Amino acid sequence: MSIRPARMEDAAALAAIYAPAVLHGTASFEIEPPSAADMAQRLMRVKSHGWPWLVHVTMGKVDGYAYVSQFRDRAAYRYCGETSVYVAPDAQRTGIGQALLMAVASAARAAGFRQLIAVIGDSGNEASIGLHGACGFERVGLLRQVGEKFGRRLDLVMMQRSLEG
Repeated sequence: MSIRPARMEDAAALAAIYAPAVLHGTASFEIEPPSAADMAQRLMRVKSHGWPWLVHVTMGKVDGYAYVSQFRDRAAYRYCGETSVYVAPDAQRTGIGQALLMAVASAARAAGFRQLIAVIGDSGNEASIGLHGACGFERVGLLRQVGEKFGRRLDLVMMQRSLEG
């Protein structure tokens, strides 16, 4: 098992990992899963800014990823990053998510971020809320019924972690 920077040739694996979360879960508010080409564009955007995108590899197979992008596009947010972390369904609850989130937080600090924000889809998403809590994030807010998926109105949980001090 290892964690390394994502490469363009990982795009299909990234799309395959993310698709079940889009199609069957409420962690992502996307409705249609992005293609490998879409994921390659997202990866290129993150890397072009010097922000971290990491993958977890087990026996040669990418089974999880995490990245940080600027929280909002305005210049005043340039030191505040938003995290994303996804693990393949057959590799969940094995510690991969925590390893990725801790590694990407360290890489985000090195990239100049001072604060990290997690925008967690669905206030019932205890797995993601617990993961972020275990990695030093604190719950700082709740946006009620801002999304709708599978005929359900969904909340967003906001969590934050300082990278300073």
